[in-house]
Amino acid sequence: MLRPFDPMRSVKAALGWLVIISVGITTLLILMAYRSDIELQVIAMIAIIASLLVTQFVAHSLATPVLEMTSAARAMARGDYDRRVHVARRDELGDLGHAFNRMAADLQAADRQRRELIANVSHELRTPIAGLRAVLENVVDGVSDADPDTMATALRQTERLGRLVAQLLDLSRLEDGVVPLQPRGFQVEPYLAAVLNDATVALKRGHARTDVKLRLDVVPGSLRAHADPERLDQVVTNLVDNAVKHSPRNGQVTVRARPGGTYGGLVIEVQDEGPGIPPEQRELVFERFGRGTIDGVTPRDGGTGLGLAIARWAVDLHGGTIGVAESRRGCRIRLTLPGNAKANN
Repeated sequence: MLRPFDPMRSVKAALGWLVIISVGITTLLILMAYRSDIELQVIAMIAIIASLLVTQFVAHSLATPVLEMTSAARAMARGDYDRRVHVARRDELGDLGHAFNRMAADLQAADRQRRELIANVSHELRTPIAGLRAVLENVVDGVSDADPDTMATALRQTERLGRLVAQLLDLSRLEDGVVPLQPRGFQVEPYLAAVLNDATVALKRGHARTDVKLRLDVVPGSLRAHADPERLDQVVTNLVDNAVKHSPRNGQVTVRARPGGTYGGLVIEVQDEGPGIPPEQRELVFERFGRGTIDGVTPRDGGTGLGLAIARWAVDLHGGTIGVAESRRGCRIRLTLPGNAKANN
């Protein structure tokens, strides 16, 4: 239920009515004193007491939400982010209470994300470290020789560890906004061809998948775009790497590029022939350490769950969009970059 003076949408108005009511009570009692045998001193005392009671009533109504927020703030300072204040006013104090509850919810979400990040990082680091330790212990104990196959296993675990650390650093820089964009105009087809060529070289250097073919489809061939090539390289590389991991044996990953709606705009799609992403998981995969599931099981493909999160942040820096598009087969990730209508190159 609403508290006293809630019909007033302003604390200032409520205090103004307090003064009016107090003066009215005093005036009414003085008029009664003139028309009766009651002494003026008694009337004055009654008026003072009535005014104090009204003032105390209003002051309690105004101070209660402030005291409640003070108590909740002290609890939040101790790490308790579950506290909320009861908002039953429609004035400035009510607005302050709603803002306080939103702040508490944001802090609670940030604290939960921090805890999840620590837990996920610890989990992701544990796997390559444990694998590397097992290989080295076997070599030291003489269980296995330091032959090329054993060292190759250790190298793969080290590379996985390095990828995780590098992606965490990239994501941290992107989220903090310390990665400046340097957009410029460039030819799309030779640029994407170079990106896919680097990806092909990476596949031949011992990637878990070497049977997947990469295909480039750019229409028109003279297509130009206006974006930051380095950041876009990061996005396309992560998307291609993710598509390769989820492709079937001897599958194919297709990278398509089409013009956007404005000058320098660009639409890129990366499609694989894998199992696809269920509709209910299409937002999850863009979260940090978000891992999709296949038949309820999270695939163990050596991924860190950071590639798509980095891609989303880089696209957001461009003011573009990225998401999972509908596809009859496999998964199709579509990103749209707005370009620069003012550019003339």
